[in-house]
Amino acid sequence: QVQLQESGPGLVKPSQTLSLTCTVSGGSITTSYYAWSWIRQPPGKGLEWMGVIAYDGSTYYSPSLKSRTSISRDTSKNQFSLQLSSVTPEDTAVYYCARAIRVSVAPREYDYWGKGTLVTVSS
Repeated sequence: QVQLQESGPGLVKPSQTLSLTCTVSGGSITTSYYAWSWIRQPPGKGLEWMGVIAYDGSTYYSPSLKSRTSISRDTSKNQFSLQLSSVTPEDTAVYYCARAIRVSVAPREYDYWGKGTLVTVSS
């Protein structure tokens, strides 16, 4: 059974960089052809796919966030991470890491999810 767990600060100041890590257990992030994404949900809004790192390390980002987003991985720890720069209060959201059997921008195609972590952007 695959399990994902988000970790990172719950409060970030405006203009700073939001950094989160997802630790995966029960499966390797390098196994073909799985894809590992960050998805967020602002208060009162729907899910927003942010970006993905595939089993081979390739990355793809939402066009609306591409200039501020970076996803990387540490295969030795079976973790992947999100960095979102120049945050504003509009980036306040519950952030989820999730797995799909292939690269996808659709949250409905992700079968395993972390519990989510609330990140608030405020001074």
